[in-house]
Amino acid sequence: MKNWSVILFSSLTLLFTTSLRAQTPTQAQHAAFIRQVFDSALVQGQSWPMLEHLCKQIGHRLSGSENAHKAVLYTRSQMLKLGFDSVWLQPVMVPVWVRGPKEKAYLLQNKRTSGGLIQQQQINIEILALGGSVATPPGGLTAQVVEVADLEALRALPAGAANGKIVFINQAFDPRNIHTFESYGHCVGNRYNGAREAAAKGAVGVIVRSLTHRIDAYPHTGVMGYGDAQKRIPAAAISTLHAEQLSQMLRDKQEVKLFMEMHCESRPDTLSYNVVGQIHGRELRDEIIAVGGHLDSWDVGEGAHDDGVGCVHSIEALRLLKVNGYRPRRSLRAIMFMNEENGLRGGEEYARLAKELNEKHFAAIESDRGGFSPRQFNVEADSLVIVDMQKWLPLFEPYGVHSIKAGGSGADVGRLRGHAEALLGFVPDSQRYFDFHHAASDVLEAVNRRELELGSAAIAALIYLLDQ
Repeated sequence: MKNWSVILFSSLTLLFTTSLRAQTPTQAQHAAFIRQVFDSALVQGQSWPMLEHLCKQIGHRLSGSENAHKAVLYTRSQMLKLGFDSVWLQPVMVPVWVRGPKEKAYLLQNKRTSGGLIQQQQINIEILALGGSVATPPGGLTAQVVEVADLEALRALPAGAANGKIVFINQAFDPRNIHTFESYGHCVGNRYNGAREAAAKGAVGVIVRSLTHRIDAYPHTGVMGYGDAQKRIPAAAISTLHAEQLSQMLRDKQEVKLFMEMHCESRPDTLSYNVVGQIHGRELRDEIIAVGGHLDSWDVGEGAHDDGVGCVHSIEALRLLKVNGYRPRRSLRAIMFMNEENGLRGGEEYARLAKELNEKHFAAIESDRGGFSPRQFNVEADSLVIVDMQKWLPLFEPYGVHSIKAGGSGADVGRLRGHAEALLGFVPDSQRYFDFHHAASDVLEAVNRRELELGSAAIAALIYLLDQ
C-alpha cells in the first residue's frame, strides 16, 4: 500500500466504519433482501448463459488475440443489454505471445534386449510451453535430463552439472495445505524463475512439473520470465503423470534423454481494452464500489474457471441487484480487466486512470479463484473495518460463507492499494481449482452451474452490505 498521510487515512477509515455502522434497515430486512437475491440467482441466474457464450462461442482469450477482442465486444454488449447506466472501453497496450503449432515431446530411453543389444525406446509425453518462453531451435532440442527438487536445489547444483542438459524441476504440491493456494504459492517460483536459474547453470532447456495436486496427462501452463538473463532457454510445463514417469526412470538410473519442440514467439504489443460498466449511485455517485475479473485467459481450454467465472460474477452481481429493485447509494462498477495472465497491464492501467481522475473507490472486489461454492471474503483494510464486516457473517452463513478476514484481494484490484479504502477477494472452495488452472481441462463442463450462481449471489450480497 502506498503511504498516505495519517490524517487522510484516519478520516477515510472513520468514514468507512461510520458508513457500515449507520445501517438504517434492520438485520431482518437485510436478511430478507439477501434471500431474494439468492433466490433470483438460483431460479433465473444469468451467470451460466454468459459463461457458456464466453467458453463455447469465443473460447480461450489470450491477450492480443482475436478471441480476446471478441470477448471485449461481447461483455460490452451484455452490460449495455442489461441496462447499465454507462459502459465504456479503457484502451490498454498488451503483450502478444503466440504458442504456434502444438508442442512435441518424448523421452528417449536406452533398453537392453535379451540378446544384449541396446535399443532406443521413444515414450511420448505431454508438455506446454510456458507463456513468454522462446522457441526451441528449428527441428527441436534433444538433451539429457537432470532432475532437481526445487529452485534452491537448482541453485545448489555443482558447477557443470547442468551444462548442455535440460533441467527438470519436480516439486510436487504439498497435499497438507487445506487452502490449496498455499501449495501453489510454494511452487509458482519454479515456473516463473526456472528458466533464468537453469540457464545460469548452463542448461539448454527447462521443464517444470505442472502446478496441480492432480495426477493426469494435462500440463498446466502459466507465465514465466527471463529477467535480465543474457541467455534465454525454452521453458515448458510437463504433466504430473509424465513428471512421475520421468522421475521414476531417473531414480532407476536409466539413461534418459528428452526431445522437445516448441514454436512460440513474442510479437510487438497491441491495443486491447478493459471493459467497464457502471450503475450510477443515487446519493454518492462519486464514490465507487467496483467488482471485477480478468477477461483474458491462457490459450488452452476455454478459460472457464480462470477467469470467465470472475467476469460473469461481476456482471451478474450488479444485474441481480438491479432486477431486485435495489437503487444503490454509491456507483457500482463491473470491470473486465485485460492481461492479468501475462502482464497485469489492465489492472495497472485501470488504477493509473483512477488516480489520474481522482476517482473515489470506496471498495474494490475481485473474483479470480474459480466458480466453486462461496466460502469466504478476504479483506485488505483497516482492522476496525474488518471487525465491522464480520458482523455480517450471520447474513452469509445460510449460504455457506463462514469467514470474513484479513487476506489478499487479487492481482488486478490490488493495483488500487492506497487508493481504495477496502480491497476484497472472493474466496470459493479451493479443493478443485488447481485441477483445471491454466490447463486444457479448464472448460465449461468443469464448472457447476449451481455453484457458479451461488458465487454471483454472494458477491451481490457483499456489494449490497458495503453500500448500506
